[in-house]
Amino acid sequence: MTSLNTLILIGLAALPFASAHPKAQIKRQVSELRDSYDFLIAGGGTVGLTIADRLTAAFPKSKSFLTRPSLLPSSDTLAENVLVIEYGEIQYAPGGFDPPQIVFGSQTPNAPAAWVFNSLPNPDVKNKTGLVLAGQVVGGSSATNGMFFDRPSRFDFDTLWTQAGSSEFDSSKDRWDWDGLFPYFKKVEKSVTFTEPSPAVVAKYNYTWDVSAYGGTTPIYSSMPPFLWGDHSIVRAAWKEMGIQVPRECAGGDKEGLCWIPVSEDPQTSRRSHAGLGHYAAVNASRPNYDLLVRHQVTRVTYPKGLMSGPPLVEVKSLVGGQVFNVTAKNEVIISAGTLQTPPVLLRSGIGPASYLAKAGIPVVLDLPGVGSNFQDHSGPSISWNYTNDLNLPDLPAAMLDPAYAADALVGFNSTPARGPYTLAMANSALYLSLVNMTTSHTSIVDKIRAIVADGSAASFLPAEHRTNPEMIAGYKQQLLSLAEFYSNPKSPSIEVPWATGTSARLIALHPLSRGTVRLNSTAPLEQPILDFRTASNPIDFDIHLAHVRFLRKMIDTDSFRAYGAVEAGPGVDAKSDEALTDYIKDTMTFSFMHPCCTAAMVHKAKGGVVGTDLKVHGAEGLRVADMSVLPMLPSAHLSALAYAVGEKSGLGVVRVTELQDVPRCLDQSSVATGKDAALLSGTAVGGCIKTVVCTGLKKRSVTDA
Repeated sequence: MTSLNTLILIGLAALPFASAHPKAQIKRQVSELRDSYDFLIAGGGTVGLTIADRLTAAFPKSKSFLTRPSLLPSSDTLAENVLVIEYGEIQYAPGGFDPPQIVFGSQTPNAPAAWVFNSLPNPDVKNKTGLVLAGQVVGGSSATNGMFFDRPSRFDFDTLWTQAGSSEFDSSKDRWDWDGLFPYFKKVEKSVTFTEPSPAVVAKYNYTWDVSAYGGTTPIYSSMPPFLWGDHSIVRAAWKEMGIQVPRECAGGDKEGLCWIPVSEDPQTSRRSHAGLGHYAAVNASRPNYDLLVRHQVTRVTYPKGLMSGPPLVEVKSLVGGQVFNVTAKNEVIISAGTLQTPPVLLRSGIGPASYLAKAGIPVVLDLPGVGSNFQDHSGPSISWNYTNDLNLPDLPAAMLDPAYAADALVGFNSTPARGPYTLAMANSALYLSLVNMTTSHTSIVDKIRAIVADGSAASFLPAEHRTNPEMIAGYKQQLLSLAEFYSNPKSPSIEVPWATGTSARLIALHPLSRGTVRLNSTAPLEQPILDFRTASNPIDFDIHLAHVRFLRKMIDTDSFRAYGAVEAGPGVDAKSDEALTDYIKDTMTFSFMHPCCTAAMVHKAKGGVVGTDLKVHGAEGLRVADMSVLPMLPSAHLSALAYAVGEKSGLGVVRVTELQDVPRCLDQSSVATGKDAALLSGTAVGGCIKTVVCTGLKKRSVTDA
């Protein structure tokens, strides 16, 4: 760890700042920064930019409700300044299928920069390695993902999260159950603007939705594409033929059946909508308190005077010149670097598993075994088929090979409103089914889960470093028991099968039992971390995959498929035994559908948690984590819509705390005349002590004011 120790020494000699810059704009070097900031956000991704937007909107001129400004410093000094530090750049982010692409599903040319992670070999899946991408750009993964904009099931929160987080969740004022999160998906918190499809598009594709599940006024958009491939209807018809229900809407918490899914694109232009546009570019010109520093890496946080002296100093490295310097935040530091990059920041700071840090040669500042642990991602095999009859359908992907058709598609993309194939994302239809509704063997699977908790063998399926750690064992057992209840519920989805076109389908297991790790590269601690998915390290995951494959292959035997002479290609009609199917699952396994989560989990410390329900790091003053790493367990959804909701909820939480506990801006009782307009805040915690403060003309802010 020589390189890390050298970095630590260099970081202690922070470079001096130049004078504060008066305007919010993109910063590229330390000399452009202000002398200090009120909030510092490490990571300009989906959650980080959402929080920055909310903070800078809530505090354009901090505490402007004080009626005696002469008692205070200048209004410029009082502005709540926010600095977002981002590793990447501002780049244009094309959609999942934009010109000049011709082949649907191919790699997007001119895509923004992304982290490319290859995992360690998975011994339980033929030593294959997994691949996962994460956005390395302003906007984060919302600028690089597949634009699939679904929401989780209510049972993800009400069963999995609340039970995994018990008892801390039970007594918390920060509710993370469905009722506590649903408003942040909707218009109450102005999160995302949903636009209904036109009557003509509805008539053509039979879209359904429930507008009461949506709302919003922000420049973050979701909508239904005005085009579908011609063979899209074949698979949907087969699923209906299998008796699968078709709910009107799946975004309102109930997510069992065949769903239409919005995509994150502008309803008029069909261009990608992402956080870099909606939560920075659309607002920064009117926010002089909103600064963005690009091409810089947050290396670690430090507590020179101890963990209760926060907020910590933030050590930053320029990716252009290599300079290392510290930035100070007066109120809070929020780590929002993402599931795969937040753990490295904490680990380099000496916050993490003490045993791991000691082996890595990093001084232990705070022993939190859950940092970089509890790593989860959606994974699964595929099934495939061949059509032996001519489909004889219009608007198939192969039509893009016709120059005239492709030219018209380009014209349509540049029309207003946009039309044609280039309005598509990767998919906007999906099947969600519970284990109960797929197999009668669900009871034996649930019994197996409960049995390994009861007999004490659950710990043997954890990473080796956690098998004797009581906190990690307790947390894992709690997760398994919540999963057992979840899998017993006929309304809790076990599988997602997204669908757009083609002759194969991905069978995504939504709630794996296996847990992996994210650790520093010991020879290059500032480079990409080491990922170990440990996919199917708990063998019960194979039982779940088997149930999924056995059920979904039935669709190839429906009349809807027979009409086109469909023949099963994979697993193949001869693959019938569990052994043969398991071998096929291993051969076709996708280790990551790009939904990594849970590496700084929102769970009680005694159960391996890293943050509380307020997202504050256990035992570290002035430090929060807010990104997909805080999820306790994987949801039944892609992560984009949930990331915006987490950003909205956590951003509002920071606003509320700051309004009540803004240390230097509350006046003590001797500073101001009392009277009927004075508001007494008795026993308010400020600056690490308890004092009584009086503020005149206090105006209460409502939830929607933030």
